[in-house]
Amino acid sequence: MGRQMTEMLKGTLEGIVLAILSARPAYGYEITTQLREQGFADIAEGTVYAILVRIERNGLVDVEKVPSEKGPPRKVYSLNGQGHEYLDEFFRTWSFLNERLEQLHQGGR
Repeated sequence: MGRQMTEMLKGTLEGIVLAILSARPAYGYEITTQLREQGFADIAEGTVYAILVRIERNGLVDVEKVPSEKGPPRKVYSLNGQGHEYLDEFFRTWSFLNERLEQLHQGGR
């Protein structure tokens, strides 16, 4: 992944993780796997866990500890009401930016 992509992802990865959680609750490794399946192959698991800590601290998710067959219980994250509101705002903002970028891109040709 190029430097430009990495820099852009810093501002959007939180919203992407919340979008994944809007579909269904998941734990960290599942989220990392889904990101990789979506083409974000270079996302480190540690990056995802840092985002999960932040969104939990910001009250955007509910967390349930679920027993694991291998090792300690897993923290399963689910999007709560505040998280849904944040995600809606994220997509409104993203749509606004995308529209403006498209206008700039079309005007530059």
